[in-house]
Amino acid sequence: MSRRRNNIRDEQGQTMVEFALVVPILCLVLFGVIQFGALYNDYVTLTDASRVGARKAAVSRHDADPAASAEAAARASASGLDAGDLDINVTASGWEHGEMVTVEATYPYNISLLGFVVASGDLSAETTERVE
Repeated sequence: MSRRRNNIRDEQGQTMVEFALVVPILCLVLFGVIQFGALYNDYVTLTDASRVGARKAAVSRHDADPAASAEAAARASASGLDAGDLDINVTASGWEHGEMVTVEATYPYNISLLGFVVASGDLSAETTERVE
């Protein structure tokens, strides 16, 4: 019985070493999932802003400056993004009924894990609608 107790005590250090080896990997995966979630949230917000801007452009052909109205609507819809980094372009072949208008929104991103930038670039979303 005494020999069995010694074996159990000898294995407690092994468990701590295994835990110490696995924890950094688990933390890296956890932080990666959190970063990906934040990136996905930005992408959904950007896509919605592009859609809102295109819809505003489609119904604003009688405004004095329909492109500016569409850009303002897109910027207002992207409330979770940094307005200084958000780039919105409104392109229309014409502002007559039946013409197409496109709103493209871009926003920079970077994925950093434990202080190291793993990936960076620009998110982009584009929506095209018909002018009403």
